[in-house]
Formats: sequence, C-alpha cells, structure tokens
Amino acid sequence: MRALVVTGSPRRNGNSALLAKSAAEGLSDAGHTCEIVDVSDVMNGFLRDCRTCRKDNGECAIGDGFRRAFLDSFLPADGIIFATPVYWYGMSAQLKAFFDRMFCYVAASYPGAERVVRDLTGKRIGLISTSEETYPTVAAGIVHQLHEYCRYTESTFVGAVHGIGNARGEVENDPSQPLLRARSLGQHLFERHAADYTIDAPRPGRVWA
Repeated sequence: MRALVVTGSPRRNGNSALLAKSAAEGLSDAGHTCEIVDVSDVMNGFLRDCRTCRKDNGECAIGDGFRRAFLDSFLPADGIIFATPVYWYGMSAQLKAFFDRMFCYVAASYPGAERVVRDLTGKRIGLISTSEETYPTVAAGIVHQLHEYCRYTESTFVGAVHGIGNARGEVENDPSQPLLRARSLGQHLFERHAADYTIDAPRPGRVWA
C-alpha cells in the first residue's frame, strides 16, 4: 500500500517529528511505500478567498508546493498519518492550514474537483500528537476533528498515539513508549481493527476471531 506521513510542527526535529519518523519506519517494516511531507516545506501561506484569488483557468493561484504535495502525494496515498504538537488544545496552525488549503481543489470552481473528491475518500487515517501536559483528554479536540474529517471523507480513523515531552527529543523518555506505539501504528495502519457502529449496524457477538 502507499502511505503518507504529514508533519505539522514548526519545530524541526521536535517530538512530533520523532514520532512521525517512527511511524514511517513501521510502515516500511510492513512493506508499504511511505513518504514524509513536512507542511513547512510545502506551504508558505494560508487559504485565501478563492473567488478573488483563483486563476482564470480555475487553478489555485498560491505559488508554493502545496499543489504538488496534495495532488501527487496526498491523494494517491491509501493511508495518511498526521503528526502535530498540541497548540492551544488543537492541532498546529500549519497542519490546520494544510486541511484548509484542500478547499482550493475540492471546490466546484476547480476543473479537476470531481477527481479530487473521488481520490480524497476511503483512506485509512491515523494521528500522532505530542504535548507537555499529561491529562488524558489534552488532544481530544484534535482526535474529534479527525473523526469528523473521516466522517466527511468516508475514511476510517484507525487510532491515535500521544507522547509526552517538552524539550526536543524528550518524548523518548515517556514511560508509555510512544515511539514504539507510533511504529506499531505505522506497521498496522492498513489492518488495524476499527469500529464505528450505528444502532442498526450488524454486530457480531465477538470482536476478535
């Protein structure tokens, strides 16, 4: 399978980047093709008003690397793992802007929107987050946002890994072993069990065979 790890921290080689690398190694261990995209490398601006910004031919007018990253790396991927520090109890502004910029290509005014919408759906999605604070729901806002993203794109949220640390690399000292868990998330991204029942969904009497 083809996988992509998207890192959204403005700090190079920080804790979330370290966990992202472990997830990528896990994906490679499992035989999948994996690429890491650092949002700071491909974007230099936020979403604008497409009605006034878009080119006459319908193309996005923002001249950075987002187009290539989104069309050539994100859309072809079968699975995506997002990595971000917790900033103000949400994802980083850089990663949020990556999501926002997708609008340029799913809006009907973009000539390839139908293909983009088709290729955006049905992916396996994972989350890596880091924070200094340790209480259990510190990253709940990010988890919820990705749940809603998965609902909207008919994708599957397969799990989250959270690591604790402040200084660069300190997440390695987290006794919950987030580096190991991030690697496992990558290894099992495409076969990890994920359930999201509705009241009328068929439900077997056992979870594990």
